[in-house]
Amino acid sequence: MNEGEQAETMRGGTAQVVPFPTAAAPKAQVTFNRDELRLILNFYGRMVASGEWRDYAMDFERDRAVFSVFRRASEMPLYRIVKEPALARKQGAYSVVAAAGRVLKRGHELDRVLQVMEPLRVVTN
Repeated sequence: MNEGEQAETMRGGTAQVVPFPTAAAPKAQVTFNRDELRLILNFYGRMVASGEWRDYAMDFERDRAVFSVFRRASEMPLYRIVKEPALARKQGAYSVVAAAGRVLKRGHELDRVLQVMEPLRVVTN
């Protein structure tokens, strides 16, 4: 018999159906999909090229995925880009959180949420 099938056992002259234990399903994790990672890593690359950021970390949990950016690896993250699908219909699944824990921007579209971290550009004529 395969895993998860049932076996009959005889007890006191009557047949009982006893299920075999099955392996517990792995806990699902929230992750960034390919398009989201492309947007995040393109933005990260521009910030590294400008000398603003130096390192990053990714955390995947049951309820959210987090992309943290650092000025140096030994410091607290400057920003955290968070994806929480549970908030998708309410405030938007994506948010940018500052080092102090303040939510800078939240929304439904990742590219628009990332714009809050764009460095200010002074235009001179």
